Amino acid sequence: MKRAISSLPADAIRVAIADDHELARVGLYRMLSSDSSIEIVGEASDGDQLLALVELHNPDVVLLDIFMPRRNGLETARELRSRIPTGKPYIIMLTTFEDYSYLQQALAIGADGYLSKDVSRQELLSSLRSVLKGERVFSRSILALMQGMRSKHSAESLATVTLTKREEEILELVAQGLTSNEIADRLFISPRTVETHRAHLMEKLGAKNAAALVRYAVLHSIYFPGHRRPPDASAESAC
Repeated sequence: MKRAISSLPADAIRVAIADDHELARVGLYRMLSSDSSIEIVGEASDGDQLLALVELHNPDVVLLDIFMPRRNGLETARELRSRIPTGKPYIIMLTTFEDYSYLQQALAIGADGYLSKDVSRQELLSSLRSVLKGERVFSRSILALMQGMRSKHSAESLATVTLTKREEEILELVAQGLTSNEIADRLFISPRTVETHRAHLMEKLGAKNAAALVRYAVLHSIYFPGHRRPPDASAESAC
C-alpha cells in the first residue's frame, strides 16, 4: 500500500514499512511523512509483500517488524541480504520484544539497526540518516540489553580463548555484517585468506555459524555498536 505524498526533494530518503499491524504502519507513516526529507514508497503487512515492494520501488531503507505472518522479519531480512549482501536497502528491525537471541540473529543476518518500537520520531529519523552513512543503529534499551549480556558473560566466563590481531579484525568485520569479499578488500588480503581465518575462528570459538561469531564479538567487546557514533556523539550510536 502506498499513500498519497506531496512534492519531495530529489534526495529524499526512500523508506518501505513492513508491519502486520495497520495501526503500527499508520503510526510510522505519520511519524515519518511529516518530514520533507522522507518518502514512504510503500507499506507491507508481511515479508512477502515487503520483498515485492523492494523489487518495485528500490527503497533506501526498510523498517521491518520481526513478528509477521507467512514470512517473519528475520526471514525477510535474510532473503534481502541473500539478494543484496550489503547496502541499499538498509534494514532496520523494529520490535516490542527486547530479546537477545533475536538481536543476535539480526546482527548475523546483516541488519543495519535494531530499534524498540517506543523510539521517538527524532530518534527514528536520526537512525534513518545514520544507516545511510554506513552506521549500525540501536535504541538505548537495546544497547543496555547488550551491555547487560556482556557483564553477565564476563561474570560467568570460563576458558579464555586467545585470538590473533588479524582474527580480531576479521571477527569485528564479520560482526559488522561484511562479506568475505568485502573483508578481503578492507584488509587487502584474498577472500580465501579471509575464509581460512573464519574457519580458524569458528574452530577456536566452537561456533557453528555467523550468529555465534557475532555473539562472541559482542560479549567480548571486539564489536560493540556503542563504538560507532552517529553525528550526535552524545547518542552513542543509540536512539
